[in-house]
Amino acid sequence: MGYRVSIAGASGYAGGELLRLVSAHPELELVAVTAHDNAGQLVGEVHPQLRSVAHLRFSDTAPDRVADADLVFLALPHGASGPFAQQLPPDCRVVDLGADHRLTDAAVYQRYYGSTHHGAWTYGLPELPGQRAEIAASSRVANTGCYAVATILALAPLVAAGLADPADVVVVAASGTSGAGRSAKINLLASEVMGDLSPYKIGAHQHVPEILQATGATSLSMTPVLAPMPRGILATVTARPNRHVTAEDVHGVLAAAYDGEPFVHVLPEGQVPHTAATAGSNSAHLQAAIDISSGRIIVVSAIDNLGKGAAAQALQDANLMLGLPETAGLTADGVAP
Repeated sequence: MGYRVSIAGASGYAGGELLRLVSAHPELELVAVTAHDNAGQLVGEVHPQLRSVAHLRFSDTAPDRVADADLVFLALPHGASGPFAQQLPPDCRVVDLGADHRLTDAAVYQRYYGSTHHGAWTYGLPELPGQRAEIAASSRVANTGCYAVATILALAPLVAAGLADPADVVVVAASGTSGAGRSAKINLLASEVMGDLSPYKIGAHQHVPEILQATGATSLSMTPVLAPMPRGILATVTARPNRHVTAEDVHGVLAAAYDGEPFVHVLPEGQVPHTAATAGSNSAHLQAAIDISSGRIIVVSAIDNLGKGAAAQALQDANLMLGLPETAGLTADGVAP
């Protein structure tokens, strides 16, 4: 077996998806899994779908439980990863799925998260220009936010090419309920969610500064929407064009930016992104249009929030950090129906 990996916080949805992906990875050996409330239980009791690792037992979430590994995944609540990572050996590679190390500006972090900033790590989105090499050379990588990756992939090439006005971007994005985590909440009960759409964190979502930081946009209005589905994100990203552009122009810029990328797919004309088409995958599906009334650029983006938005993206980063093929243990194909 190749590299030894541990997962801290493996009882949640993102942690469970990491367990599924790591257990099937040809070069990774899972040596420790931790949980908080579920410490002492078998993996199969918490994640009954994971039969290949059902016999493993969750230990309590302490740094010494995971430190004996070549790489540690942190799937911990926001605010918990920073102090935890500081207690790990400096030569231990770490991928943090939380938000503690994504932002470079401590004041902005305090404003959106209301807690102590623990310093910025390398940002874990390989498809950004120059980022793949930085991730490969890093021992500490901050994984992307789910809404953030769906929006950044749609927007960053347009700002870089000068097509989109960086000061006039609007995002409306719908997410499945797994994005809110696994803890019991009344607003996430099936009876509350089914047949309903509801906005939340209007005008103050924590992924906004991450999107601005990664894309070069200077102003962004974002409305997240809770959708009655377990997983997936569909983001509609609109921007004022800097000059007259056509849908073909926008499509061409996106296609050039992601030419050869294994997991970002600019769909052919006439096809639209669907969340179901990305389920279980590390793929992002993009399509471009121009609003015939306003002339605004529209890019629609679909991802699996637990895949490209969390666990699969983290594994893509880990592959780069360990010198493995970037696509190892990952798939671009979704699961349907």
